Amino acid sequence: MNRYFFIYKPYRVLSQFTSESDKKCLKDFFSVPSNAYPVGRLDYDSEGLLIITDDKKLNHLLLDPRRGHKREYFVQVEGIPSTYQISMLEKGVGISIDGKKYLTMPCEVSVLDNPPDVPERFPPIRVRKTVPDSWLRLILKEGKNRQVRKMTAAVGLPTLRLIRWKIENLSVKNLHPGDMMEITKKDLYNLLHLK
Repeated sequence: MNRYFFIYKPYRVLSQFTSESDKKCLKDFFSVPSNAYPVGRLDYDSEGLLIITDDKKLNHLLLDPRRGHKREYFVQVEGIPSTYQISMLEKGVGISIDGKKYLTMPCEVSVLDNPPDVPERFPPIRVRKTVPDSWLRLILKEGKNRQVRKMTAAVGLPTLRLIRWKIENLSVKNLHPGDMMEITKKDLYNLLHLK
């Protein structure tokens, strides 16, 4: 019987159960069966939703680019986005993936009037009084390596903080960094729109 967990991965934690270079990893925060592993990844310096399971089929279903599952991110960026910068992000921007040029797929982008209701980050973002920052909500249907950071950098809006908030209807809305919830296969697959 497979088991399914979803977590709020804290900032500066590797998305794996073995440490490298004395960095914190998932086993420092979460206790799961030894054959469970994360589905997909979040960068060391990103936070938010990560699924952990021993269901090998789920990895294929969720990461297959042809299925285009929606991934929602809250992104704190340096600067105030212009209409042109938002339009560029929405249409797709050129980034580098494994040394090759790649045009990102169209995505949904909105500028938030107020910061999202998310847990504080430790350590917090360094505030620079002379440089304004903004929060964006991005919804992508793909997940290339460091894609969101590369996209915002490509339009002149460096990412300061990045949180994966949702995959389809599965969210970390009521979790805090380091929290974990176990979920049934049926409920998880329903939330992820999988069959």
